[in-house]
Amino acid sequence: MNRTSLLTLAALAALSANAGAQAIAPGSLIVSRTVYAGTAGTVTPGQALPGGGKAVADGTFPNVFKNESVDASFGVTAPIFLDQMTTSGKKTGTIAIDPGQLSTSFASKSELGLNISQDGKSVTFMGYVSPVNQLDVSNSNTPGVVDPTNAVKTSTQRGIATVSLATGALTVTGINAYSGNNGRNAVLAGGNYYTVGNAGNSGKGVSGSVLAQLSDDTGVQMIAQGQSGNTTVVGKTYGTAGSTTGYQHGFSTTTTGAAADKTGKDDNFRGETLFNNTLYVTKGSGGNGVNTVYQVGTAGQLPTAATASSTEITPLAGFPTSGTATHPFGLWFANATTLFVADEGDGQAKGTAGKDSSNAGLDEYTFFGGKWTEVAVFQKGLLDQAGYSGGLPWTVNADGLRNLTGEVNANGTFTLFATTSTVSNEATHDQGADPNELVSITVGPDSTASNTAFTVLETAAYGERLGGVALAPVPEPDNVALMLAGLGLLGWCARRRRA
Repeated sequence: MNRTSLLTLAALAALSANAGAQAIAPGSLIVSRTVYAGTAGTVTPGQALPGGGKAVADGTFPNVFKNESVDASFGVTAPIFLDQMTTSGKKTGTIAIDPGQLSTSFASKSELGLNISQDGKSVTFMGYVSPVNQLDVSNSNTPGVVDPTNAVKTSTQRGIATVSLATGALTVTGINAYSGNNGRNAVLAGGNYYTVGNAGNSGKGVSGSVLAQLSDDTGVQMIAQGQSGNTTVVGKTYGTAGSTTGYQHGFSTTTTGAAADKTGKDDNFRGETLFNNTLYVTKGSGGNGVNTVYQVGTAGQLPTAATASSTEITPLAGFPTSGTATHPFGLWFANATTLFVADEGDGQAKGTAGKDSSNAGLDEYTFFGGKWTEVAVFQKGLLDQAGYSGGLPWTVNADGLRNLTGEVNANGTFTLFATTSTVSNEATHDQGADPNELVSITVGPDSTASNTAFTVLETAAYGERLGGVALAPVPEPDNVALMLAGLGLLGWCARRRRA
């Protein structure tokens, strides 16, 4: 065997070793999941709750979440798991996130969104630097921004989790953003973490410098990889610090000609994604601002520490520029002219007067004529599913989609994977505690809302909630070509020896 063959063998051995070392196999689905871990003793009826009121139920699932009726901040921290699955829904492995380093809040339904880093080497999400079974952590202050009017007096850092796809190793970056509320998504790109979330929990009495700090603490935030603590808010400043209206970072309703809105609430973002070195975010909840899809800064340029304070955050052309009728959450670019948006629905139970499901589900947009145009809303197999209980004493229904990812197939079609939002017919519990689903759908050039349906890949078990979904990157084409070429050369060498 000649020197070239030996070099090929070495290259193949290296590639095989790297593939074998992968904690999460290339092409696998990654699904974040949390499991309620409390017991009856986690909460005692009659005890004073951190967010106010006295407990009306013990810590037993699911009735524990009826405590939200007396404590609007109620939640219980829970452990996090990353499940590895095939794209057909078969579970092939699980990474348990060290609960001593990070937890999530059960039942904060907007948490645990997943994003693959720009270099394709890790997956990121957000949680709390807190042990499990702690109360009301999702509405606690952070050490860097303390609101004295917050009913929850404790302070807890929010944490950015980075999990290596190769080894499964966990790194947690503690940050002081989103005081009084929660971080929803984080993505690593160009040496910086970009996060989205909301801040503020008091609702009443907060004003002046504290209110300004909370506005500085919300929306898109960034911090350099390897640092921790205070983050930098991304977005041009509108309004006057200390004012109860109009002080926003990145987007303000005043840019559309509307009146100034409640300070800090125009940039209450939930979903985010990267495409072509550009950051995109969504707002889909709350009664303030505009529920729509936004571009952060100039196309092709991620914000930096130097440009963060001058970055505009603007609705994509063709998307709503006023109102809160739609509820976008996750988004996935199939290519430069095809965008899919997950709409989580209005959160109203089926049969509720005034319920609007016209955009709930998967919305497909096409870019032409200088703007994005909605061409389809896919709901079949999702909103028309029969109700289910998941072991609960009430009925659960799918209401739309939250987190979203996808892949381009060899035949040019797109397969998308998403986690669902839910509603139920029982009103005294937090519906975020209800079991949701992982679904998939394949969309092609001939797909319509009537001939294309979702497939349910997994339903969360009793006491579980599914969060985000991502796809582990597959090897680069040049690596695949190298492997195939190497295998061909090895076969040629074997045949030559036999001859």
